[in-house]
Amino acid sequence: MAPKKKSPKIHSIEWGKVTLSNRRTHKDAKLFPSGSREWDWNETGTHHVPGIQPADVEELLERGSEIVILSQGFHERLQVCQETKKYLNERNIDFHILETEQAKQKYNDLRTNLPVGALIHSTC
Repeated sequence: MAPKKKSPKIHSIEWGKVTLSNRRTHKDAKLFPSGSREWDWNETGTHHVPGIQPADVEELLERGSEIVILSQGFHERLQVCQETKKYLNERNIDFHILETEQAKQKYNDLRTNLPVGALIHSTC
């Protein structure tokens, strides 16, 4: 059995910028085992309210994430839809909803041993 691929490490987060250890940067980031990409809210119509949509997390699961970290921003303004929580619960996916700095720490702690995915919001 092939070893599971690790999710990229978050090197730093500052207002409006997520920097990974491979030097890639994103404003908002989708992180998953073996990669990352910009999290473009326009793809799914995401807004601070009602918040993170099931479609936002779907790609993380498709790319092998077994645990999901959802960042709410530095001031926790980004909400998470009830439908998203239900979607993850129905698939038996452990998830954590955290302030951005806490999300970074939790994600980096988990990524060393587990296939973790994250949606990181780098502003409010």
